[in-house]
Amino acid sequence: MSNQRYTPEFKDEAVRQVVERGYSVAEVAERLGVSAHSLYKWVNAVKPDQSEVHANELREAKTEVLKLRAQLRRTEEERDILKKAARYFASQPE
Repeated sequence: MSNQRYTPEFKDEAVRQVVERGYSVAEVAERLGVSAHSLYKWVNAVKPDQSEVHANELREAKTEVLKLRAQLRRTEEERDILKKAARYFASQPE
């Protein structure tokens, strides 16, 4: 087992090749002379974990719900105003 240390820049570039450029972990690991296990660990370290992703999705959903509720409230107010206007004009003699 090797105790070789890699610079953060080296790790970032290796992860970038996998995440952004779409190369396979095995291919990048072989080309750079790094173990695939280490590269998998580096890639997983930069990926957001599921709880962060879930929290972001939940936050976006709550924001959308609030926006839709406000829109519904506004639409109901407009409907009520139109109902009152229709009753008013219906009761007016011509």
